[in-house]
Amino acid sequence: MKVRPLRVNEAPPFDLLLEADPEIDLVKAYLPRGDCYIAEVQEKRIGVYVLLPTRPSTAELVNISVAKSEQGKGYGKKLVADAIQKAKEKRYKTLEIGTGNSSINQLALYQKCGFRITGVDKDFFVRHYSEPIFENGIPCVDMVRLSMELV
Repeated sequence: MKVRPLRVNEAPPFDLLLEADPEIDLVKAYLPRGDCYIAEVQEKRIGVYVLLPTRPSTAELVNISVAKSEQGKGYGKKLVADAIQKAKEKRYKTLEIGTGNSSINQLALYQKCGFRITGVDKDFFVRHYSEPIFENGIPCVDMVRLSMELV
């Protein structure tokens, strides 16, 4: 797997981005402010993430997605590791990530990668998303916030 920045004038992979964040208006709002990275295997796009500066010395991994056909092969963990490395290279001191309360696999992955739960943004998905989200038979209502110190 190779990870590269989205090229200038290259169309963002909305099919992948919307798998992780189904609210297209939110994706379109943060995409220009962040750095989008594409994961490829044999020149086929299989994953994406967006690293977004949020505060001085802090970035957030706001979108991370692996194509359904490629899930379960360790690419998600590799993408998170790549994002952590890129954040360190950009000299961020803290990397944050948020995910739904119903995103059981993602919560496990992020903690395995070294993130720690720092808070809960109650009703985030009710306030910011036009359609209800369900994962694993659980309504996605709250955002679980996690972070990692990079120094």
